[in-house]
Amino acid sequence: MSALKMQALYAGYGASTVLHGVDLEIGKGESVAIVGRNGAGKSTLLMSVFRETNILSGEIWVGGARIDGLPGYSAAKLGVAIAPQGRRILPNLSIRENLLLGAATRRPGRWNLRTVFDLFPALEQRANSGGMMLSGGQQQMLAIGRALMANPDLLLLDEPSEGLSPLLVDDLVRALDEIRRAGTGILVVEQHLSLVRRATDRFVILSKGEVVGAAPTAEIDDPRHQTLMAL
Repeated sequence: MSALKMQALYAGYGASTVLHGVDLEIGKGESVAIVGRNGAGKSTLLMSVFRETNILSGEIWVGGARIDGLPGYSAAKLGVAIAPQGRRILPNLSIRENLLLGAATRRPGRWNLRTVFDLFPALEQRANSGGMMLSGGQQQMLAIGRALMANPDLLLLDEPSEGLSPLLVDDLVRALDEIRRAGTGILVVEQHLSLVRRATDRFVILSKGEVVGAAPTAEIDDPRHQTLMAL
């Protein structure tokens, strides 16, 4: 059974259609990247899982449940969590309180305050500080940690390396490796291919809202795929 499946998905915002017949399937425990130019529809694809877009037609399945006609929180209850672009840290809450928000679904599993702090020690050191007092890299750790607190089967990441130094990207890759070893699948939207090469099994190319290519990550530097990513 797939962790996530989209079939012939058309979605957008208002009268604007962004995704045009997207077919996508993510296996349990798999790590997949969605790549493509700005405006290709990558973030729209992720947001559609949580019904933050207008679903025009097609199907979205999480596990064995079809959710495209259900409320947006249904994906979270079924085991999908997201660390969104921009991180969306709540400034009036401490790091600890931001993390505890992620546990609202009460799904059982490995991830709790202790295991998240073990994964991101910098968060424990400042657990009672305000979330916005962190550096950009630490805020990204907090966004991922908050998502993990939901004990998801599939973790969605939207541009996680945005604004991070190469050293912090190394730390992020190590964290993603540990998350995968714990059995959590990953679907990441990412423009920086250095992270894609090191943290995913395969990639899917999106162009103008359509899937135009897919291959194992080992083939990402093939000129044919590079051309498709530039469309």
